[in-house]
Amino acid sequence: MRVAELLKDREKSWRELDMLLDRIERMRGRRPGVADVALLGELYRSACADLMLAEAHDLPRDTQLYLHGLVGRAHNAVYRSRGFDVDRWSKLVFETIPRRLRTDGAVRIAAATFFGSFLLCGLLAAGRPGLARELIGDRQVDQMEEMYAGSLEDRGRDDTMMAGYYIQHNASIGLQCFAFGVFLGIGSLYELLSNGIILGTVFGHMATTPHAERFYTFVTAHSSFELSAIVLAGAAGMRLGWGLIATRGQSRLASLRREATGALPIVAASVTLFILAAFIEGFISARSDVSYASKATIAVLSAAALAGYVGLCGRGPADATESLS
Repeated sequence: MRVAELLKDREKSWRELDMLLDRIERMRGRRPGVADVALLGELYRSACADLMLAEAHDLPRDTQLYLHGLVGRAHNAVYRSRGFDVDRWSKLVFETIPRRLRTDGAVRIAAATFFGSFLLCGLLAAGRPGLARELIGDRQVDQMEEMYAGSLEDRGRDDTMMAGYYIQHNASIGLQCFAFGVFLGIGSLYELLSNGIILGTVFGHMATTPHAERFYTFVTAHSSFELSAIVLAGAAGMRLGWGLIATRGQSRLASLRREATGALPIVAASVTLFILAAFIEGFISARSDVSYASKATIAVLSAAALAGYVGLCGRGPADATESLS
């Protein structure tokens, strides 16, 4: 009976927790104050202990059921899901991510590495037709020429299937650029440089072949998004590598976790661009009944939209809680 008497004395605490939960539930998604959170944690732990005592000593069923319900409500209040917050996601998409893309040093290094090698090799390959075979090999050059020797008619036969294929293909490229960053960032730099050299050489070489029109008709529309996505995937990987070098006094694992968190906005932007590029590639680029002028217009608008998003969004003062690094 001593346990029963003890729990009877605890009824005041239960009622207090019940009223606190009622007050929190009426807030409808708003955050409770610091005092309420501290009190909730204290009363929740006490109610859990009371429930264990009630079950261990086989107290009346009504008491056990009441405590089960009370503990369940308290658990939901403590560990409740934040749900989909429109304002929070809007701020993330239109402020946090573009600000990070605009100011992150890794993005600048990745862009300079990839686009620098891409443009240089493209110009060299276009100026010296035989150079492509020296840089990327006869086999790859022959494969590219053979691929665009025929019509694009069959490429757009099943747009949805092709879009799915391109998503998978693009994801593999992005994953390599990102994951290899764990090798102190050098892996991501290598992937960016390698892709820049190969793609630039292909673009330059194909301009000198009889298949140039078909090649550029296919690659133009989605290139703005796809090439930018490769850069961002590499930049995110470089952030991982930097976490293993500049630990800021943390363990390497903690530093890696910190930089991985900081890279999330870049990863999100990269994934989004890869998906958009895949859908454009599957539904527009591969179709021979869409004129080159239309595809070029899509490429220009895509580049302008991306530049406007990064350059204009998130220009206000950064929130103190926004930093992810």
